[in-house]
Amino acid sequence: MLERLLDGSLMPHGHCLLWREDLLFLHLSGDILTFVAYASIPAALIYMVRKRADLHINSFFILFAAFIAFCGITHAISMLNIWYGYYFIEGLAKFFTGIISILTAIMFWRLMPTIMAIPSSKILAQRNDELLQMQRQLRQANNELEKNAVELRNLASTDTLTGLHNRRLILKLLSKDLEISTRYNRELSLLMVDIDHFKNINDKYGHQMGDHVLSLIAKKLEDECRQTDLVGRYGGEEFLIILPETNQQAAIELAERVRNEVNGLDIGLSIAISCSIGVTSLIKGDSITTLIKRADDALYQAKDQGRNRVVSA
Repeated sequence: MLERLLDGSLMPHGHCLLWREDLLFLHLSGDILTFVAYASIPAALIYMVRKRADLHINSFFILFAAFIAFCGITHAISMLNIWYGYYFIEGLAKFFTGIISILTAIMFWRLMPTIMAIPSSKILAQRNDELLQMQRQLRQANNELEKNAVELRNLASTDTLTGLHNRRLILKLLSKDLEISTRYNRELSLLMVDIDHFKNINDKYGHQMGDHVLSLIAKKLEDECRQTDLVGRYGGEEFLIILPETNQQAAIELAERVRNEVNGLDIGLSIAISCSIGVTSLIKGDSITTLIKRADDALYQAKDQGRNRVVSA
């Protein structure tokens, strides 16, 4: 059987071409070009798989490579048979090429649903545009969330009427300053400010006028204080002023300036505006409770003594 396969004594294919140069050139050049093409395709496939991390050699890849290789082999044997008659080998090569071709076609059709599911470049471009649009919308939503977060933080720490620190934040800041002053033996003073007869303003002129007066006085308090001082609305018509690195005498002097500025406040009404202020300074062993209570007690002494005055404790 092997001798029969390797028997090249049959009539060469060149006899069929009458050994004409033009026919030999056409057949030989066609087979050479086809063989080179079939040889380069598997090389290109192997190069692509090695360069792409997402691609792997699988059964379909091997079958397709074998199909291409056997197609090239048949053309190579066809060139040989122009001068020799190895038709059994050529027939065997064509037979296996046919089998591999059928198997490749069957596997290709089985893969057709997967291939059809791969989106086209147009669909990919459309989906990319949709993703970009979603990204822009997400960025806009994130910006809105950040903006809302800032507003929420401001609402949580700022008095909406006066713009000062609210009670929660001013007490938190006082606790922090108290801890620092106690640890490093630094001076710290506290002012408790209350608007005199504020209820009369609300009752006679309405709450809108009362809110206006609170806003004006809050502005005056900020103007009179240093940048290192902290001003907050303690509740209702009461304000708390924290004075770091300030002794009691300096705190009393600031309180008097504040009282005078409030007295000179012109709100366009016949009623006079004044305030009472309680002053205290940090002493050894103080807590935030004792410090505020002492300032509050001084404030009530100022009210008991006739209001519109500063009392220290």
